[in-house]
Amino acid sequence: MDDESSRCDIPGCTFRDECKLSYQYLEKITNNFSTERELGAGGFGVVYKGLLPNGELIAVKKINPLTPGSGKQFENEVHHLLSLNHPNIVRCVGYCYETQHLRLKYEGKYIFIEASERLLCLEYMPKGSLDYHLADESHGLDWHKRYNIISGICYGLHYLHEEWQVNTPIVHLDLKPANILLGDDMLPKIADFGLSRLFSAQQTRVHTENSDGTRGYMAPEYINHGTITTKSDIFSLGVIIIQIITGYRKYPSPFDTELSYHDFIELVLEKWKKRLGAAALETDYQQIRSCLEMALSCMETDPMKGRQQRKFSRSLVDGDAPISMLVVLKDH
Repeated sequence: MDDESSRCDIPGCTFRDECKLSYQYLEKITNNFSTERELGAGGFGVVYKGLLPNGELIAVKKINPLTPGSGKQFENEVHHLLSLNHPNIVRCVGYCYETQHLRLKYEGKYIFIEASERLLCLEYMPKGSLDYHLADESHGLDWHKRYNIISGICYGLHYLHEEWQVNTPIVHLDLKPANILLGDDMLPKIADFGLSRLFSAQQTRVHTENSDGTRGYMAPEYINHGTITTKSDIFSLGVIIIQIITGYRKYPSPFDTELSYHDFIELVLEKWKKRLGAAALETDYQQIRSCLEMALSCMETDPMKGRQQRKFSRSLVDGDAPISMLVVLKDH
């Protein structure tokens, strides 16, 4: 590997070897992993704010030591994460894997244990996660910002499913607003996708089922049978799009209320018309309607119907032209 490809992306860091960092270094930039530096916590571990020598910030995720997986497996998968490059994917900029042999006193006797530390260094997203920005149609983000967020999530998910490696999709399994982070310009980036791929499917399922609110984003075939395909993420995408448009975490849909498919869409459109007023363009309403229709098709409970053989469209039409569907459904 040449010098350029092996150089660490973390400013002020002198380490090399594909961004492998020492535990001591990460301990220093997170102020010994202090609670004041905590950005959040999830099933896989705790995320801390790291302050680099040049004043820039990164996010340091400290993996829960009880999370299964060998050190070799961790390093192999991290190398894949370091190779991912897309504007709608949170970038992995470094990692740490160290094993220490500790001498501890237990029941009056000294014992030796092996402790492994696994950490990921990620780009820092100053606006936090999407769930902090969800609001109903009457206030919060305007439609164009919401539409751009929907588009960015679709592009990022398409990259994970179809562009990263041919015939080797990354299935997220825990796609939700808390795992979509926003930059200063509200550019959305998908996070925590690598952990779903890294650890076993069984362990991932345990974590997601035990996480508050996550179950509402999980596809029925995954909950009921443990079936893992890219279709699982598409179901989650549908739930997220409805949340972005309506602002509600538990919004009624034709699948769980007496409200019809048509009435649901018209209800949401009517609320947006009250907010947008006379200044709104017809294309705004076309976009809202198309995104709602797409979201509902993503949430089809039978994966062999509405979610069959999805292919993300790259052509999002701007301006006054009709919107092309973000998701194209293909039959066999």
